[in-house]
Amino acid sequence: MNIAFFLTPKNEVVCEDEDATMRQVMERMEYHGYTAIPIIDREGKYVETLTEGDLLWQLKNTQNLNFKNTESIKVKDIVKRITHKSVSITSNIESLISLAVSQNFVPVTDDNGTFIGIIKRSDIINYCFREMEKRKDLERQQFAMYDEG
Repeated sequence: MNIAFFLTPKNEVVCEDEDATMRQVMERMEYHGYTAIPIIDREGKYVETLTEGDLLWQLKNTQNLNFKNTESIKVKDIVKRITHKSVSITSNIESLISLAVSQNFVPVTDDNGTFIGIIKRSDIINYCFREMEKRKDLERQQFAMYDEG
């Protein structure tokens, strides 16, 4: 299966530029209700993922930092506690699933490293659930045909 089947394209994804401020990203995450967002550079390449945890640790570990002065902290300067890996659009499904196990979403890049979207773990799980239900229905139908015969 081609992983593009699961892709949420970049134009439907909330992401942030690495030159944005901590305050900007906090407000964007709050507005959309997200706990993590992909960070891209000026050329559109995936850089990393920023999480609420990263923001909280930055707040805790920066003396005299409060919401008002978070405008002075650039996203690229925030320490990321976990490295969220990306996959290439040409990657296989196994590579995708191995990352989705520990990431809520997996950033997807083209062959040049340009960010093209994300694949959400929930979309993979929902697909698997629907496939399981289809198989159950098929088994029920086959059993009913066998039972009638």
